[in-house]
Amino acid sequence: MKSKTLITSVVFVLVIAGLFAWGAAGRAGTTASVQGAPGTASDVKSALTAPETFYDFGTISMKNWNVTKEFSITNPTNEDITVKTVLTSCMCTTAFIVGADGKVKGPFSMPGMGYVPPANETIKPGESRIIRVVYDPNAHGPAGVGQIDRIVTLSDASGGTLQFEIKAVVTP
Repeated sequence: MKSKTLITSVVFVLVIAGLFAWGAAGRAGTTASVQGAPGTASDVKSALTAPETFYDFGTISMKNWNVTKEFSITNPTNEDITVKTVLTSCMCTTAFIVGADGKVKGPFSMPGMGYVPPANETIKPGESRIIRVVYDPNAHGPAGVGQIDRIVTLSDASGGTLQFEIKAVVTP
């Protein structure tokens, strides 16, 4: 009887230790997870412009659910620009294109995590669009607490890219 209790206690301690190690490994990987992710780098910048490409949510709680940031993009050229793809660097982040008429395209997300539709959004000279970025702090579960850094990349038909970055510190 004592050996059964001892074995159960040892297994319990090992499971708890494993959960702590798993959580620590998840926190260590969240900040660097965008480095080298598909769609996060290009040598060619898009002709589209944005007055703001970075946003820090500060400290957010998992219990308050999703947070949203809207970025504005404009076509300052004399020619149409077609946004071909909108990709995110992590499954916890989705993006949408909001047209001038309020019509929403998306969700766009991380490649390899299900179907990501082509954006195929043509922006005429002088026109603007909203890129709505939604971050789900619960997507990674308890391992997702700590600092996060995520990227949303728009690619246009000429091969140029425009990136938006969001940061936060996630608490339980």
